[in-house]
Amino acid sequence: MIERCAFGHMVIDGTPYRSDLIIYPDGKVIDGWRRRKGHRLCFEDVGDLVESAPEVIVAGTGMSGLVIPEKELEGEMSRRGIKFMASPNEKAAELYNQLSAAKKVGACFHLAC
Repeated sequence: MIERCAFGHMVIDGTPYRSDLIIYPDGKVIDGWRRRKGHRLCFEDVGDLVESAPEVIVAGTGMSGLVIPEKELEGEMSRRGIKFMASPNEKAAELYNQLSAAKKVGACFHLAC
């Protein structure tokens, strides 16, 4: 569960994180996540997450929502049967917490911008 979300900081299940991260459906968190194109989110950025077979991927697009998912990303997720939802971090954290109670959910978060 995401307990706190602020600029450059997130607390998940009691553990603080200070770098961009991915949350896998099994609860494993990998920090230090980087996107290939900076503030653009492409399929390759979440390839490992897709391989974990989530029903939903929630993308936290930064505190101000400055990370932009590429147009092809949502279509590729849909073709693979994965619902893709992108929102600024506070809303994305709420979505993640709500959905993960009933579905197999993965997420990625840019903790700044």
